[in-house]
Amino acid sequence: MELSGQVAIVTGAGRGIGRATALELGQMGADIVVAEMDREGAEQTAAEVKGLGRRVSVVRTDVTSRADLRAMVERARAEFGRIDILINNAGIYRAALPLDVTEEHWDAIMSVNAKAVFFASQAALPTMIAQKRGAIVSLASMAGKVGSRNNLPYNASKAAVVSMTKSLALAHAADGIRVNCVCPGFVETDMWTSVAREQGKLMGLTAEEFTRQRASQVPLGRMERPEDVAHVIGFLVSSKSGYMTGQALSVDGGLVMH
Repeated sequence: MELSGQVAIVTGAGRGIGRATALELGQMGADIVVAEMDREGAEQTAAEVKGLGRRVSVVRTDVTSRADLRAMVERARAEFGRIDILINNAGIYRAALPLDVTEEHWDAIMSVNAKAVFFASQAALPTMIAQKRGAIVSLASMAGKVGSRNNLPYNASKAAVVSMTKSLALAHAADGIRVNCVCPGFVETDMWTSVAREQGKLMGLTAEEFTRQRASQVPLGRMERPEDVAHVIGFLVSSKSGYMTGQALSVDGGLVMH
């Protein structure tokens, strides 16, 4: 029960990596704030967290709204009295060739995947600073470390997460706050379904063919599961990683080895 007595906010906790992370942190003893737009997914996650014996609060949160992010933090403080952990997990994906990227496409990706990460962190930081302790983990991606022929805005948004992680880590290390990010690879989630469909279409492949092709590239020989990412996030918010900050950890089966 490494996280007993601690409170963790997880954005986009209604499914996929977010749900797996909420459950991982709950199993480690943390009470969970499920920040999610999808009520059905949020309630399912909340029920599973309660089943672990943890306290849980569901907060409907549009991460592109600074008002919603501030309300998310205030709700957490009002209900639990503290915020120890913030997991910036919410994200979206859209594929397009560079010449087909519209301003709307660019803004939508950046707003959720990058801008929201910063302003959620900004909203939670004053509480963590006052406590002289806290841990922030954001979801970047292997896409933030490599190039892409057909999802440039997504890659750029995840590279921004890596950069923000380093800057926030430097800015708040003296406050007792550690800031890291994880860079998953090919994860079997609802988002992967759209990745496979959209990228497959651009490449003249079915979604199934695209997934098989990508899976065959993974050195560890299989697609990634949400739990593979959640376990590493659990490590990053625990005392076992107490001397780590400003890091972008690849959790991708060996796809990016640097």
